[in-house]
Amino acid sequence: MSIETTIPTDATSPAEPVEVLSDEEIFASHQGGKLSISSTVPLASKRDLSIAYTPGVAQVSRAIAANPELAKTLTWAQRLVVVVSDGTAVLGLGDIGASASLPVMEGKSALFKAFGELDSIPLVLNTTNVDEIVETLVRLRPSFGAVNLEDVSAPRCFELEEKLIEALDCPVMHDDQHGTAVVVLAALTGAAKVTGRGLEKLRVVVSGAGAAGIAVAQMLLTAGITDVVLLDSRGVINSERADIAADPTSKKAQLAQSGNPRGVSGGPAEALLGADVFIGVSSSKLDEEHLKLMSEDAIVFALSNPDPEVLPEVARKYAAVVATGRSDFPNQINNVLAFPGIFRGALDAGARRITPAMKLAAARAIAELADEDLSADYIVPSPLDPRVAPAVSAAVAAAVEAE
Repeated sequence: MSIETTIPTDATSPAEPVEVLSDEEIFASHQGGKLSISSTVPLASKRDLSIAYTPGVAQVSRAIAANPELAKTLTWAQRLVVVVSDGTAVLGLGDIGASASLPVMEGKSALFKAFGELDSIPLVLNTTNVDEIVETLVRLRPSFGAVNLEDVSAPRCFELEEKLIEALDCPVMHDDQHGTAVVVLAALTGAAKVTGRGLEKLRVVVSGAGAAGIAVAQMLLTAGITDVVLLDSRGVINSERADIAADPTSKKAQLAQSGNPRGVSGGPAEALLGADVFIGVSSSKLDEEHLKLMSEDAIVFALSNPDPEVLPEVARKYAAVVATGRSDFPNQINNVLAFPGIFRGALDAGARRITPAMKLAAARAIAELADEDLSADYIVPSPLDPRVAPAVSAAVAAAVEAE
């Protein structure tokens, strides 16, 4: 069986104005959900039924019982991605619970089919206990081939992903973390070229120390950028801060050690003084006065949705390149550029885990697609560019082979 959804036909052009959608149109499109199951075999005759179901299917079940490896080719499990959420950090809505998160997870599954040609089903769970979620997925493991974690709140999301990676013998990725980080790195690669900078020499400030912010910082460090200053609601994260020093094993403490080489302290003003790049992945606002402190030809990624940390028209007064998370401005940083191809490449190559090298390969593949038409308003390809998922998939599979 496969899951049906409509495949977008829009091509590679930069962002165009998006029409305002009516509530009536939105709710009508969600009636009955956004997914359905279709059969890949005919079911029009008794013979069809005998092959697809009883008695013929018994032969297939016996074969798998004798050789479990046959399940990889005789069922859809090996190519099935489950989109898993507990509904604790849904979009900008926060902790709205499992049932309310289901429309989002259905949409994510539809994107897997449309952009990665992978079947996917949403699984929303009525528990926020990490161990219970792990146990549930371990018990369901014969039914799927990969896990996309979605909209799980921090810091629980870090523990959950780590435990699932250890417990399951298949690819696991929290897209809010790593999909965001991959696309940010791809966009920053293009922005650095547009402004004539070397990626490794950039001074970067990341505002937001949740799932996305920490993953972005880690990804930039993995890519060779050494000066990455992380901001949370209390200001700059550094080793001297009392709450950071009190928990030296936390993600924030680790980044304070590895990503703030100048020992910056204070708040946004101190962090942005002389900075080349601002990356916003929180709901906090960026003061225009702070933008003035950044270096010449600055790069501003204001990615909060639907309200960016700073509006593009304000950011452009001081920045040479501006990106947002919205589709109605140029340079949309959209996870759909990354996750379908990453999972497709991992499954094509038979990978058991999604590694940093695979994520770096994905980011570079995305960045390369924008090279030919690179400009201040086009640093990444459109999310609807049909070249993206195949290129990312091929790059990820090649990284698996190299590793």
